[in-house]
Amino acid sequence: MATSSPYPIPPEAPAPGELRRVRWWQRRAIRGAALVTLLALSGLVILALVREQTGTEGFLVGLGLAVVPVPLLVAAFRWLDRVQPGPWRNLLFSFSWGACAAALVAIVANSFAIRWIATATADPTGADTLGATVIAPIVEESAKAAAVLLVFLFRRRHFTGIVDGVVIAGVTATGFAFTENILYLGNAFVTDQLSRESGLASVTAATFFVRVVMSPFAHPLFTVLTGIGFGLAAFAAERRHLLRTLLPLTGLLLAMGMHALWNGSAVFGQYGFFTVYAAFMLPAFGLLTWLAIWARQRELRTIRAELPAYVAAGWITPPEPYALGSMRARALARDFAAYTWGKAAARTVAEYQMYATSLALLRHRGRRGRAGADFVARERELLERLWERREPARPALAYAAQATAPVMRPLPPGPYGTYGASGTYGTYGASGTYGTYGASGTYGSYGASGGYGHPPYGAPVPATPYGTTPYGAYNPYRS
Repeated sequence: MATSSPYPIPPEAPAPGELRRVRWWQRRAIRGAALVTLLALSGLVILALVREQTGTEGFLVGLGLAVVPVPLLVAAFRWLDRVQPGPWRNLLFSFSWGACAAALVAIVANSFAIRWIATATADPTGADTLGATVIAPIVEESAKAAAVLLVFLFRRRHFTGIVDGVVIAGVTATGFAFTENILYLGNAFVTDQLSRESGLASVTAATFFVRVVMSPFAHPLFTVLTGIGFGLAAFAAERRHLLRTLLPLTGLLLAMGMHALWNGSAVFGQYGFFTVYAAFMLPAFGLLTWLAIWARQRELRTIRAELPAYVAAGWITPPEPYALGSMRARALARDFAAYTWGKAAARTVAEYQMYATSLALLRHRGRRGRAGADFVARERELLERLWERREPARPALAYAAQATAPVMRPLPPGPYGTYGASGTYGTYGASGTYGTYGASGTYGSYGASGGYGHPPYGAPVPATPYGTTPYGAYNPYRS
């Protein structure tokens, strides 16, 4: 006797032979292994090439000196990425690509181009100048931009705006500059050794001062322009394909132009280097630093503007939008959790902050019509991850909000109401006031009567060790 299946096949379902099979080369593990193998081989080849030019002793000296600015630069980009920190594997890939793959492409392509120009023109001096001012900027910036493009295409979830573009591009360029500095400093050491001077002498010291002390940010500064272009493209609406293509290309061209100006500064006379450094490099560095910090502050304002919708729906508590939109309050919440319950609770609070930030930025993109087709699934996933971590996070964030409320700046009225006066949290609007995304409720309504409504988890959970621990005594930030 035939029985009806509880999972009927829809009429539009494909035939078994039409089902798409995942080929072996499309599997994530295979792609990851291929990428690691490529970077490892590039690293071995670039190691051999640099060691061949500098010798073993010069290589070791260059390596020891070139590593000096790396921790500082990586730490600066990680600090900038604290609002919504990306996974370490993205940064590790970016640095490895810059130090291995991009550096290998640059050495091979630049050497070939300079030899070809010298042979074609019979002017080695002109070939070196043309190679430094034209060929090198094009080759090097294109090779570094490839890392940003790969993260943009295959790690799209973690690439949502200007800050992500700046961080990925900056770390890639830091890796590239690291390898390039090994080569330059190693060759400088060899030059000093050939001049029969022992140890670190004039050429090595001068090279170290110019490349490591004066301009460690040079390569990151160039490539950050490309990263900003990709960041703006990530923020643009997906249907605007031309704009999303032109923005990265514009950033890449600007990076090439500034790189060419920097490399060609020696052609401008005795004081050309210092003129370009003072008139262009330092102002550009200051402007891009301001832009990156402004973009980070914008993310914090977006968090405070978007999360109240989830307060009304019952997913988060009223103090959280402010606490999550303040770097000081976020740090205090983690410190409080570590002091009260231990490091595991602090890590849970940090994860809660990361997921809440992703949720706010996702909603912001959706409200502006820039979310992808997986908006609803991604939103639900983030909400469930928040709910799983609410026990230590809610009291920690409530404490942090209360501790920092006296210095809280009043927020302007937003789409979800105001935070009220005198540092209070005010109201978040009546039920159903948050409207819908797009026409015909494309993404659903998110008020009390909306698509997901209140958390479907029944009654509040009983008191736990997180909830029963008093948290009024510890406040290292109060005077």
